[in-house]
Amino acid sequence: MSTAVCIEPRVKAVTVTDDLITFELVDGRLAGVPLAWSWRLSEATPTRRARYEILGDGQGVHWPDIDEDLSAQGMLTAVPARRPKA
Repeated sequence: MSTAVCIEPRVKAVTVTDDLITFELVDGRLAGVPLAWSWRLSEATPTRRARYEILGDGQGVHWPDIDEDLSAQGMLTAVPARRPKA
């Protein structure tokens, strides 16, 4: 008998505060990074930060008002987003 196990991280819920972006994953883990690591989210209003969509089966999160996407895997590897050069 074989059992398929999904090891890909998947997002269950999202919280964005004035200091932190946190993903609650379906396996119970929390992944968080400083809000400043996403310049789009850090410059957005709290109302825009609160409006998000979980993508697919939880592979990531999209904020339509600010065109920001963060993946569950990206939150675990925690690499800050670079601001585009002028």
